[in-house]
Amino acid sequence: MKKSLTALAISAALVAPAFATNGMAPVGLGQAAKGMGGASIAYPQDTLQGGNNPAGMAHLGNRMDVGIEIFMPDRGFNVGEYGSEGGGEAAEAAGMLNEIEAYSFDGTGSGVMESWFPIPEFGYNRMINDNLSVGVSVFGNGGMNTTYGNNHPFSHLLAAVPAEEGGPCEGNLFACPDLGIDLMQLFVAPTISYKVNDKLSIGASLNLIAARFSAEGLYMFGGQSSDMSALTNNGNSYAYGASLRVGMQAQLSDAITVGATYQTKANMSEFDEYAGLFPDQGTMDIPANWGVGIAIKATDKLDIAMDVMQIMYGETNAMGNSPNSLMTGAQLGNSNGPGFGWENQTVYKLGMAYQYSDDLTLRAGLNYGETPVNTEGLGFAFNTLAPGVTEKHVTLGFTKGLGDGASITGSYIRTMSKSQDGLFMLGFPDHTALASDGEIEMDQHAFGISYNKKF
Repeated sequence: MKKSLTALAISAALVAPAFATNGMAPVGLGQAAKGMGGASIAYPQDTLQGGNNPAGMAHLGNRMDVGIEIFMPDRGFNVGEYGSEGGGEAAEAAGMLNEIEAYSFDGTGSGVMESWFPIPEFGYNRMINDNLSVGVSVFGNGGMNTTYGNNHPFSHLLAAVPAEEGGPCEGNLFACPDLGIDLMQLFVAPTISYKVNDKLSIGASLNLIAARFSAEGLYMFGGQSSDMSALTNNGNSYAYGASLRVGMQAQLSDAITVGATYQTKANMSEFDEYAGLFPDQGTMDIPANWGVGIAIKATDKLDIAMDVMQIMYGETNAMGNSPNSLMTGAQLGNSNGPGFGWENQTVYKLGMAYQYSDDLTLRAGLNYGETPVNTEGLGFAFNTLAPGVTEKHVTLGFTKGLGDGASITGSYIRTMSKSQDGLFMLGFPDHTALASDGEIEMDQHAFGISYNKKF
């Protein structure tokens, strides 16, 4: 009963959606940082800073921020005419898919938690004395989501399997289960920050993490799973873990501040209901990351901030292991088993804040990171479930003072449309293969607003 109640509480809080633009990671944390392309490591602005660089919290004073973002990703993929290698079952499947012209697939779904997602955030900071602060930052750390319904090559192929041969669709496409995956991550980060002197501050955040995952319609991989009963359609599964973020911030001159931060890999518990899908019996660890930043006071009214961040997707088994090991006999769910094949990602962030008037600050920013998605071999087919291919993001933001220490902050993120080429490929038990040239596509919009209060 206690575990069920805990899962219910976490489920209510977990509303962070998929593809928060830098692979699975957010452009930034806090509405002010998001308005500046995520640049924040040397430029603290609100109490979500515990998730960016905890050293900055000591510079924020007594403060609370509460906000929400509406995130709207558009994702899917297209393929051309199907061919086969080796004839046999693959040739039969290619002929069937070409006959029904199964070439375009929309993974966006419709409505809340499919085509748009609300993402709440909360932060609080309290100065214990002039140099020491304690606080907490609560935020969604991203995830992945696709909702194809029954319009995916996997579904069309399953529908062709008669019920008497074990087909889950009973030979009818519209009887096929919806196909897609959903991963959400919640971070609660209690933070301590200390001013060593007038120029240097240090800080640390303990990330307490809860994650929720579900998968539907992945029966195509039944013969390649170490545990078919823990592969798909098992409802929501929960995993828990922790990581540590540390950081420093140093003022080099009246005009220049620098910062650096590092977050350890989060070793997560298993998604037990999907032990036959993710490597290591259902484990999806959260990758380490590190970053450096600089903030420059260009004029009395204009500040410029720049960050470089490295996200270590390739160092975790679930995200980094290649799915191509399936072609050499590896099984889903096994120790060090197949994953999504993502690579490490370097992200560049540039932002500007302009003090237009005493009670209005305007912001703009750019964010760029080469896609971590690898579409070689089975990578294309796997990543139709996790198409985090976007690279370029343009952001705008503002803060409007309301008086008595209160303000509102807003942000807008436009993620430019990105297509990534690859070969949609599937192997069959008779050692033949189906293949088609295609491209995975994604673009995004996000709007956010927060209420800020200094006290």
